[in-house]
Amino acid sequence: MAAADPITRISEELFEAVAEQASQSPRLRKNHNFHAESDLVQRFLNVLQPGTYVRPHRHCRQQPGSGFECFLVLQGAIGVLLFDEQGEVVRHERLEATGDLRGIQLQEGHYHSLVALAPDSVMFELKQGPYEPLKDKDFLMQFPVEGTPESMAQERQWRAIFSPAGAAQPPHH
Repeated sequence: MAAADPITRISEELFEAVAEQASQSPRLRKNHNFHAESDLVQRFLNVLQPGTYVRPHRHCRQQPGSGFECFLVLQGAIGVLLFDEQGEVVRHERLEATGDLRGIQLQEGHYHSLVALAPDSVMFELKQGPYEPLKDKDFLMQFPVEGTPESMAQERQWRAIFSPAGAAQPPHH
């Protein structure tokens, strides 16, 4: 039996393959996990296409400090939106693979969403594991669930925040 390759390549070829899967997915996004669900550290590519809707949520874990997320854009551009408990956008950041700001670390307990600002946007995410699907996200319930016409309209509204005409609307730091 051959030994497993000790290196996992993160290449343009991988980006293209996962971006194709994302464009074919009804959700317009696709994860490519480098971890097993039970691993203590989750590390994965999250490939997003414009139009994907990420319902605002936060991560709260039992162990303090373990609900952080780290986002690093490797290709394209992603908008990160932060919300208060009432669902108002309180901050937004544009992450670009070729820009000044390429990534952020988000501390636990902050409601957030993501929007794809360019086709085939590839982001590397790092967060504490293990992944527990039923406990992973605390959603802001006033926002529509994924896959509804309302969610599609909401995503377009958020994406417009990052366009030159919409950039002056919410606060930006």
